[in-house]
Amino acid sequence: MAMFEHQDVFAAINDKSPLPEKIKVVHGLLKARFGFIDRVSVAIYEAKTDLLKTYVQSSDGENPLSLYSAKLSDSQSMQEILRLGRPRVVNDLDIFSNAGAEHVQRIAAQQYQSSYTMPMFMNGDFFGFLFFNSRRKHVFDEVVLPYIDMVGHLLSLLVIHNLSTTRSLRAIVKTATNLTEHRDIETGAHLDRMSNYAHLIAQEIAKKYQLNDELVEHIFLFSPLHDIGKIGISDGILLKPGKLTESEFDTMKTHASKGGEIVDLMLKNLGLDEFPHAEILRNIALHHHEALNGSGYNGLKDEDIPIEAKIVAVADVFDALTSVRPYKQAWSNDQAFAFLQSMTGTRFDSDCVSALIARRSQVEEIQQRFADEGDAGG
Repeated sequence: MAMFEHQDVFAAINDKSPLPEKIKVVHGLLKARFGFIDRVSVAIYEAKTDLLKTYVQSSDGENPLSLYSAKLSDSQSMQEILRLGRPRVVNDLDIFSNAGAEHVQRIAAQQYQSSYTMPMFMNGDFFGFLFFNSRRKHVFDEVVLPYIDMVGHLLSLLVIHNLSTTRSLRAIVKTATNLTEHRDIETGAHLDRMSNYAHLIAQEIAKKYQLNDELVEHIFLFSPLHDIGKIGISDGILLKPGKLTESEFDTMKTHASKGGEIVDLMLKNLGLDEFPHAEILRNIALHHHEALNGSGYNGLKDEDIPIEAKIVAVADVFDALTSVRPYKQAWSNDQAFAFLQSMTGTRFDSDCVSALIARRSQVEEIQQRFADEGDAGG
């Protein structure tokens, strides 16, 4: 063999392609060696809400768990994997045939017969599960498992790298805002609530707008950064207790464009100009105050407003309406929903508003989990 004749079959995972494409490459290589590996998927864990959420997958057929989430505390089998801290091998999934969990039923419906589940950890902290499924029984044996272990850890590192970049961006922004402590009235609870509302909306409209699990998750991850541009607004305006003058309000409105500038500068300085989801972050910071009729901060109209910005606009305003502010009492959920509906077609996107209302029970659960101090939620 010539010195450079060998082709590195894993070279594709080092390029700039998005994570789902890399997962498909690795799945294809694994399937070339073990043809019975029919599905590879990742679910990530959000500790604050106890939710396991589908993230990326590669399969030779329909995705059985697209846009699915479930509480870890509701699954004894998943908790047992985490407690032991090592992979679980099930060579006959019929043992779960009487389980009522929706994800078990969906997997069975696609005729998967065996599974390998690996818990994923980052610096010792649990952050999700990696799944390998086959439509054949008794395939994960002593010959196969060492390869699956190795590939599993490789995929885990890919997911860690992908999520670490996103979380690093969030941490940098949080640090910057902490350095300018007390500069805004937005609490951590507000950001937790509105980001979870954004996640609910994105899930509900995902099919219509062709949003996959990864895009939905990044809308959730980036929505708390919507007001990053307020770092560039002076204290005299940002902290003014009374009503802003017209000139001051014009200055306040620049926080959206400043947000876009800060995002671009941050990505450039971090060498992340081509970060796959940079546009989602930029659109949220820059366009979350747009209105469908063009009366928003930058004058964009309906179809020109990115869907992630429409989602965040509804989530942010709903939480502002249902929260206590120095200048107002909290509105009831019914009042807030009615207001949002009255403004659909002019200010807010009707799909996004309807999606939030459709998830009312989950909205109320979020309000209870992330209630402001002294407040039981809306």
